[in-house]
Amino acid sequence: MGFDPSVDYPLGERSDLVSTPGGHALNEVTLDALREGRIGADELRATPETLRRQSAIARVAGRPQLADNLARAAELAAVPAGTILAIYTALRPLRSSADDLDAWADRLESEWDAPLTAAFVREACEVYARRGLLAGERAQV
Repeated sequence: MGFDPSVDYPLGERSDLVSTPGGHALNEVTLDALREGRIGADELRATPETLRRQSAIARVAGRPQLADNLARAAELAAVPAGTILAIYTALRPLRSSADDLDAWADRLESEWDAPLTAAFVREACEVYARRGLLAGERAQV
């Protein structure tokens, strides 16, 4: 049975469609399994495929912004947490130059195959440039 975003909500009710990063079925993820060491804390993360499916469900439900956020989350699932934090910090107003943000976008595309997130960073850079929020610039009033 395949996935149909128009009917497979909530996704958690289709145990054949949701699994952990290590391949455990959703119904295997229990507190007892964690305590007994049958699963580890790293198994409590959503997989890129689950996030893409949630994105499809959100899009069908008419929630495009949520769908876009979930699609970017799917891309970022493979990016190390420290890198995500560094990108988050770089995206704070007045923290990065246009070149800095462009370099992050390039890395997102080339190292992590994250074109949607790279486009988001580039869009943020354009907005920051218009509003004077790039490093070394003064915000326009």
